[in-house]
Amino acid sequence: MADAVIPTAVLRNLSDKLYEKRKNAALEIEGIVKSLAAAGDHEKISAVINLLTMEFTTSPQAHHRKGGLIGLAAATVGLTTEAAQHLDRTFASAVPLQILRETEMDLQRLQIKLGLLKSIMRHFIFSTLSLFSFLFWLCNICYCLNVPCQKIVPPVLESFADQDSRVRYYACEALYNIAKVVRGDFIIFFNKIFDALCKLSADSDGNVQSAAHLLDRLVKDIVTESDQFSIEEFIPLLRERMNVLNPYVRQFLVGWITVLDSVPDIDMLGFLPDFLDGLFNMLSDSSHEIRQQADSALSEFLQEIKNSPSVDYGRMAEILVQRAASPDEFTRLTAITWINEFVKLGGDQLVPYYADILGAILPCISDKEEKIRVVARETNEELRAIKADPAEGFNVRAILSIAKRQLSSEWEATRIEALHWTSTLLNRHRTEVLSFLDKIFDTLLKALSDPSDEVVLLVLEVHACIAKDLQHFRQLVVFLVHNFRTDHSLLEKRGALIIQRLCVLLDAERVYRELSTILEGEADLDFASIIVQALNLILLKSSELAELRNLLKQSLVNSAGKDLFVSLYASWCHSPVAIIGLCLLAQTYQHASTVIQSLAEEDINVKFLVQLDKLIRLLETPIFAYLRLQLLDPGRYTWLLKALNGLLMLLPQQSAAFKILRTRLKTVPSYSFSGNQVRRGSSGNSYSQILHHIPSGSQISEDGDVNQDVGTSNLHNGINLTTKLRQFEQMQQQHRLHAKAQAQSRKISTSSSKAVQRPEEAQRQPSLDNSGAISRSSRKGLGQLHL
Repeated sequence: MADAVIPTAVLRNLSDKLYEKRKNAALEIEGIVKSLAAAGDHEKISAVINLLTMEFTTSPQAHHRKGGLIGLAAATVGLTTEAAQHLDRTFASAVPLQILRETEMDLQRLQIKLGLLKSIMRHFIFSTLSLFSFLFWLCNICYCLNVPCQKIVPPVLESFADQDSRVRYYACEALYNIAKVVRGDFIIFFNKIFDALCKLSADSDGNVQSAAHLLDRLVKDIVTESDQFSIEEFIPLLRERMNVLNPYVRQFLVGWITVLDSVPDIDMLGFLPDFLDGLFNMLSDSSHEIRQQADSALSEFLQEIKNSPSVDYGRMAEILVQRAASPDEFTRLTAITWINEFVKLGGDQLVPYYADILGAILPCISDKEEKIRVVARETNEELRAIKADPAEGFNVRAILSIAKRQLSSEWEATRIEALHWTSTLLNRHRTEVLSFLDKIFDTLLKALSDPSDEVVLLVLEVHACIAKDLQHFRQLVVFLVHNFRTDHSLLEKRGALIIQRLCVLLDAERVYRELSTILEGEADLDFASIIVQALNLILLKSSELAELRNLLKQSLVNSAGKDLFVSLYASWCHSPVAIIGLCLLAQTYQHASTVIQSLAEEDINVKFLVQLDKLIRLLETPIFAYLRLQLLDPGRYTWLLKALNGLLMLLPQQSAAFKILRTRLKTVPSYSFSGNQVRRGSSGNSYSQILHHIPSGSQISEDGDVNQDVGTSNLHNGINLTTKLRQFEQMQQQHRLHAKAQAQSRKISTSSSKAVQRPEEAQRQPSLDNSGAISRSSRKGLGQLHL
């Protein structure tokens, strides 16, 4: 039938290799179709379209395909207002009903494609016919239809994938002419056209790209003026295409997003979570133009969010959190800026996402880019200022988990803010935090080894806040001692800072009493000796412990001082120098002298001398000014002089500590004890004459009173110093046995690993004389101990 309508010469020219002949043939077809449309002969029109589709657009010959495309465009122009009926629908109204009834259909041969059914449904949805009319026509078609489908657009769309670039070009041209004619009725093919244009925008042929851009602009105009465009059907396709990396496709996508967002009737903001991640992904594109376009689109959307009363913050927050960790600097800055605005605007919607947001903010606080750090800090402060309640979905455990993870960050600023969050949660939700304490306690203890002093101080504040309860206080001290035991470097580098700060945050007496109780039963004697020495030095020189020292100075006259002295004494027995220092501080000078006299040969080793050196130097500090002033009254403080002389006798004569103490004792005045008149001896070593002037048979008490009852001299303010001395001697005996066992173990280990020693090596070893005297060089080495 179509052959009879269209002359053979026209069909021949339509497939000619010359463009002009194809163009003239298309004009002939346009005139023929226009005449048929005027006569209302839709059956012949359908035959013409089917001929162009079946014989030309699907032909293996490229010129036939080109002619088919230009012919379809010409037919559409000829149809004008009636062209929409032939785009992709079965035009059943053009077929008389009696013909449909007279034609029987073999159901096994009929295959109605899903695309045809969708087209039929779309036709009736957008028309004024009722659902009843739709069912009626569908039944008639399914019953007796054998009229071929008139399709104009699908063959053109298929030509977009043609291998010949000229065919693709003419397909763009044909669809452009078709779109100009049908306008709004064109929308039903929008997704397919969009998908085709998306691919053509990255075509390898420049002419095809140019043609596609012209078609794209026309389609945008049609969409913006149409009221039939379905954003709901388009968004899934857009979301799928947003992951494409081709720069031309990305420009194409951003352009469409911008255009659709400018249409008042299209709510792109409501679907922003579907393509927001794709826009952020474009911020790291290598093309400056694409980055700029994506940033412009995002800025416009952010402004709309600020002005919109209803926004889905939750879904977008998840995307922003991921993008805040992007390796691209510009992407991180944009993401953290969005998060900042969301925290200010989101309100209750963001409460369940606080943990994720915090996990994105904390690393950015230490970002190398200053702009990111500033925005991140501001966002962090805004977030921490919000007082959310667990009943509203605020997950305390999730926040603590984030803080715990960030405590292991390599950046100091991030660790500090993580500790601030932990402290804030403790103050606001103490019960919930303490229920989760076992999960974070080890991490907090490890943070005490942090190289940053500021971090350590903040950790101690958190620990002090936790330790307000007696149970947790005991747990803290136990774990702290355990950490000191397993990590001696922590005690060496951070011990003083940790103990001093805890004494400030918690009660110093309470801290020292608890430490003493724990160390009293410490099985590791070496560790006990080391930590007691450290605690003693902190006690004697730390300004934070001034009140504790003042309390100990009153041990002989005050019950509180006495209790503290007794409490510390048991654990201080692990170190002779610590006991001596404690006695000098508590002014139990007679007991200090007795302890010095009780020291055995094994006790006086290099470690002892090093610790004694430190003590001698501390005696010259303002903390022991009261002790030096007491030397002005040697008659009353004779036991003090004996104790100091005892220390002097223990020190090597060439040591700096010996010279310091001897110089100090030389300044002690020599007063007569026999009369009321005070006279000073003429000897340069006046301190050596003091004991000579003590009356025979008199006893000197701790406070210097003469002729005190000997029976009560060992009981001072309820302190039984005789018992204490026995306790000290027993502890020192344990240390001696432990040292001997260690020496024996080392000796066995060394002898088992050594080879047979050569005779000449044995002869070269230095020998000691029978008295065990140390050589001059050895004595000089001991005497030159310096700290």
